[in-house]
Amino acid sequence: MSQPRRIDIVILSGSSLLSVASAADPIRAANRLSGEKLFDWRILSADGQPPLLSNGLPFPVSGTLKPADTGAALVIVAGFAQQSHASPAFLRTLSAAGRNYEILCGVEAGTWLLARAGLIRHEQVTTHWEDFELLESTYPDLEVRRDRFVIDGRIWTAGGASPALDMMLHLIRQWHGASLALDAASVFIYDQAHPATDAQPVVSPGQLASREPRLATAIDIMQKTLDSPLPVPAIARRSGLSARMLEMLFARHVGVPPGRYYLALRLQAARKMVLDTALSMQDIAIRTGFASQSALSRSFSRRYGQSPLKMRLAG
Repeated sequence: MSQPRRIDIVILSGSSLLSVASAADPIRAANRLSGEKLFDWRILSADGQPPLLSNGLPFPVSGTLKPADTGAALVIVAGFAQQSHASPAFLRTLSAAGRNYEILCGVEAGTWLLARAGLIRHEQVTTHWEDFELLESTYPDLEVRRDRFVIDGRIWTAGGASPALDMMLHLIRQWHGASLALDAASVFIYDQAHPATDAQPVVSPGQLASREPRLATAIDIMQKTLDSPLPVPAIARRSGLSARMLEMLFARHVGVPPGRYYLALRLQAARKMVLDTALSMQDIAIRTGFASQSALSRSFSRRYGQSPLKMRLAG
């Protein structure tokens, strides 16, 4: 029997439990189904302490990443406020260790950490769909794709929990064949492994683009104009709809009026910038289409119960 492939999974505070499971459970299942120890894995954190996941649960780990660590794959799982949970010391360690692994995987905000550590510079990558524009503007040399997961040489990136499961099944397929990957998928009653190039949905769950492509077009326009919001009638015209029809489609498929949904997208983007960047509040207001910092603060406080500055200080 050949030596098992070492996979190290590093979890940062703020990560989704579902993303963690999507990264770890497929390789566990592959070992059980094959009857062999195909993979030898460790769960690590940035500082050796249990990271606090986005649901508030601490996650046990066996240690911390070290600069000399090596293996077949290094998987970085990160989520909310990745900037505050990754110290300069950890980024230096990640930069050193990352050069020793055959494959580097970034799950959700893990892509940001690979970029911050200097491990990706010009590659094709993806991240969670809420972060596309911000990642593009922060690292303009990267080619940010809207795919579920992206493989560019030794750099593998996934947009979230479900794409991470697809990515890890693809890894099993690449190293141990399609049959084992299909068997591993069946363990989770996951009967549709998506190809990497499937686009991330703009509204989750559901395949909105296939059910109502005009609504998907309208939402795509909103996502691309967060910094310069358009009037709802203008979005409707660009989508080939009347304003009344757009209102009806939002009511039927989304459950809120288009204007409210548009504002929620902008505030959601602002919240991520507050937690995940060091941008000033004025810059965040400009990037999310608010006329002033005070206008952002009023809308932000109504939605999240505190001002953006208080949220940053608390985070």
